[in-house]
Amino acid sequence: MAELPLAPVKRIIKQAGASRVSEDAVEELRDELEAHAEDRAREAKQYAEHAGRKTVQAADVKTSR
Repeated sequence: MAELPLAPVKRIIKQAGASRVSEDAVEELRDELEAHAEDRAREAKQYAEHAGRKTVQAADVKTSR
């Protein structure tokens, strides 16, 4: 199910100030990010459908915030 590669997620954690990061922490954050992104994508799709479009646009994603 995991779509996001681990390396960029690890970089995000390190950029937040962590000097060391466990693989479990990287995997957990990746799972959280993917779950959040899926929720937002579903909401954005609903906004597009409500507007009578099949194409999800940036405005739909912004509105889903």
